[in-house]
Amino acid sequence: MNLPIITVVAGPGGAGKTTWICQKIQDLMSGGENQGESILYFSPGTGTVPIDKTRMGADLPLVKVFAEGEEADFVDYVATAKVIYIELGFHLELSAINQIVGDFPYQAIAVLPPNLQESEWHSWAREIVTGGDIIINPTNPTLSLWRAAATGQVVEEDSLQEFWYELTEGAYGKVSRAKAIFDIADGRSVYLDFVAGIEKEDFIELDLPHCLQGRPERFSGIEVYGENLDEATIGQTLRDCCLSDSALAASQQQVKEMLLAEADV
Repeated sequence: MNLPIITVVAGPGGAGKTTWICQKIQDLMSGGENQGESILYFSPGTGTVPIDKTRMGADLPLVKVFAEGEEADFVDYVATAKVIYIELGFHLELSAINQIVGDFPYQAIAVLPPNLQESEWHSWAREIVTGGDIIINPTNPTLSLWRAAATGQVVEEDSLQEFWYELTEGAYGKVSRAKAIFDIADGRSVYLDFVAGIEKEDFIELDLPHCLQGRPERFSGIEVYGENLDEATIGQTLRDCCLSDSALAASQQQVKEMLLAEADV
């Protein structure tokens, strides 16, 4: 039996773990060394908010992707895999990987900011990859991680833009890292990403079918890490961005009429 090549990637939030893994997988597939079906990606510790798994699945649809709660399915595919990437969230203990991989050998990679000189990641990893130049202070007792699933909800884009601006500018606490996937009223699914100290990026449309018929059944949700977060206000403001059933139906009808008119031109 040929053992799969298992790479475990760890590091602070926002350093670029998912981006690094995506690039490595794309390099493998473009080089013809592996087909997507023989590559696995697993992101444990995501709870009900598997943002990285959803993004990976949209960007690389041939890759088998798994998150928390899908451990049994992941194990079933290990025997047929050639390459496996496991991304450890920054909030997980590094020792958690031993329960996941068991006796399988693995290579430990840490994606770290250049300003970080000594950490538990340095002593754990066999290879250090220089990631984003982020600011981290993991010992700050006022730091917390807040997550919320929003599957089935659709947000109005202008309201989402305003909410994201307020969130990342400190209206609800000092945010170090925030990422989210939301369905918006025109049917698109968008990825939002913020890292303190890094230039903000525009919303990125995921390569997923547009949903213009009722409420989407695919995942959406948000993850925020920061200092003195006003979690109740974040949650309420986000809910205020969501469309009611009647507003959603009207918006979807308007988009469909617009698309039909464009098709007739």
